[in-house]
Amino acid sequence: MGNPKAFLEIHRQEAGYRPIHDRIHDFGEVEQTLNTRERRLQASRCMDCGVPFCHWACPLGNKAPEWNDALYKGDWERAYRLLSATNPFPEFTGRICPALCEKACVLNRFNHEPTTNRENEAAITEVAFREGYIAAHTATLRNGKRVAVVGAGPAGLAAANALNRMGYEVVVFEKNEAAGGLLRYGIPNFKLNKAIIDRRIQLMEQEGIVFKYNSECSDCSAFSAFDAIVMATGTPTARDLNIPGRELKGVHFALELLSQQNRVLAGMEFSREERITAKGKDVLVIGGGDTGSDCIGTAHRQGCKSVTQIEIMPRPVEGPEDPRNPWPNYPRTLKTTSSHEEGCTRRWNVNTLEFLGENGRLTGVRVQEIDWEAKADGGRPVMVEKGKPEIIKAELCLLAMGFLKPELPEFPDNVFVCGDAKNGASLVVRAMASGMETARRVHDYLSR
Repeated sequence: MGNPKAFLEIHRQEAGYRPIHDRIHDFGEVEQTLNTRERRLQASRCMDCGVPFCHWACPLGNKAPEWNDALYKGDWERAYRLLSATNPFPEFTGRICPALCEKACVLNRFNHEPTTNRENEAAITEVAFREGYIAAHTATLRNGKRVAVVGAGPAGLAAANALNRMGYEVVVFEKNEAAGGLLRYGIPNFKLNKAIIDRRIQLMEQEGIVFKYNSECSDCSAFSAFDAIVMATGTPTARDLNIPGRELKGVHFALELLSQQNRVLAGMEFSREERITAKGKDVLVIGGGDTGSDCIGTAHRQGCKSVTQIEIMPRPVEGPEDPRNPWPNYPRTLKTTSSHEEGCTRRWNVNTLEFLGENGRLTGVRVQEIDWEAKADGGRPVMVEKGKPEIIKAELCLLAMGFLKPELPEFPDNVFVCGDAKNGASLVVRAMASGMETARRVHDYLSR
């Protein structure tokens, strides 16, 4: 540990976001960066705790104290080597991870000013790419065995990367026209520039991984030429809201908007009838999570008139602590994202009753405030009506209520499932961890 008093003398400093009046007019990344001196000072705050809970909290087991110490001392290359030893794609997690490690940081327990691990991670990786510390590494010996990976999302990419470095010949089959999964088609460019994904895919191709796009592969019999198959197909089915008026034009799943907008930015063209846009419209987002937040930011950049976000669950508590869900559980506290800061009416305890329209087009949504009453036996709370129904004006409604865990058939012994396809919708960092763990299982199976 380079500076044992830094956590007492230096406060947490985040890079922050670009000004709102600037960023809402483009899809460039909103997050800024600190200069080198400030970044090293932030790394110096890591205390190298006797029991570093960040190790435990990170699904990848990232060794934050080690690479923070190297960063503080100015050894960026060593910092990257330590970081990449556990994390195959730190340029992704450094941008979009909710930083479970920071919630578990001893400094967060001490004064709610945890080490800026996520931002440090992104900074280390960008320096590593810029300075040439990252280069293609091809396996010196191939073991003669082939593995098919179905799905090029974070879980599939992590599995493919690990297996390739173990000496397997890896072919990745992806149903879309490019790799990335939700990284590419779900997360807006203002959070993750797609050039960051392209850079990593190019490196993986140089290392020998073959990508086959526009390949819809659901039948394992199509992979008879492979010794093992990794199914990383994610959770493709969004949770729907089957209420009256669902068929009206203007009601869409969140990913319909997000994926189309990302494709437009990549140069794809859509007809006027196909285009989903918030331009000049009152927008209602149903669902209070990150996907709903991404819809808000996208709607602003498309030129919406207004955005309202409703959530059926109660408003989370303010502040860093959640008395009902104490540490070491993840704090369920109110989260205000960069998209929320750009302008949004947020409401909780609101149930959606009906989509209203004229001439087949959405004009509004009938909703009702509710309460949740606890059951005497301690069971699941019961939803009860509160007040009278009301109508929220909306010409575009986006359903961002999560995804259904897929029901998978029974696979042969040489088929391994990972990521969201196995565990249900979760974090990118957990999908990556699952992909790496699955690669080890494949290796154990093929090494018998």
